[in-house]
Amino acid sequence: MTKYKNLHIWMILPLLVMQAGIFRDYWGDFSKNAWSVHVHYITGTIWYFYLIIQPYYATHGQLTRHRTNGIIGMFIAGAVCLTALSMMHRDLVSAERSATMREQFGPFEPWFFMGVAAVEIPMMIAFGFAVIKSIIHRKQLENHSWWLISTVFMIMMPALGRGIQIVHVGMQSQHWPNVQIMPSLYFTEGIIIAMLLLFAWKYGKLKHPATWLAFAVNVFNLFLEPIGRSEAMQSFLKTVIKG
Repeated sequence: MTKYKNLHIWMILPLLVMQAGIFRDYWGDFSKNAWSVHVHYITGTIWYFYLIIQPYYATHGQLTRHRTNGIIGMFIAGAVCLTALSMMHRDLVSAERSATMREQFGPFEPWFFMGVAAVEIPMMIAFGFAVIKSIIHRKQLENHSWWLISTVFMIMMPALGRGIQIVHVGMQSQHWPNVQIMPSLYFTEGIIIAMLLLFAWKYGKLKHPATWLAFAVNVFNLFLEPIGRSEAMQSFLKTVIKG
């Protein structure tokens, strides 16, 4: 337990990074966001918050409260996963609109939104898998805790990516609409992978399967453009995801 005594303090960092990334995109047009966006934002924020209070309870003599909140937390985890998947149709709608409203969407072509929808699938599968593994290993502190901690790095990209993308596109406003949007994603993934490896190094989990899973998810995200441009992937998404 001593090893994780200050884990709750460290877990504040991913929460702040995620909130900083999503702040302008979410709160900037709060009233225009769909209900599904609000639900996903709230459940995602609660999940990050849970990964602060749960280590605190576990390492500060409040195991009963930790176990009770853990049961509630599994409900929150399911909500995070399902609400993220439910929003994928929104990406397909954005792809369709960007194809017909080129001036309004500028550098954000249909392939970008298709790519976002595509990478959401393995991202949320990995998230769900990690949560299930944490339940299976609930009596093994090292495994249980790290499977849960790893989830914050599996699902951080959309929130942080939006924030960095807004700044990046704004800095290139003079080149609109000929703005390169992928460098902001590469930069985002660099930050997330660096944070993942920092946490894994600090807690001796560089070789843990949860670390490798989170790493693989973020590397996969780097291929958003070729995946989004794939006609086979576009056809698959349009066939499977219906409004």
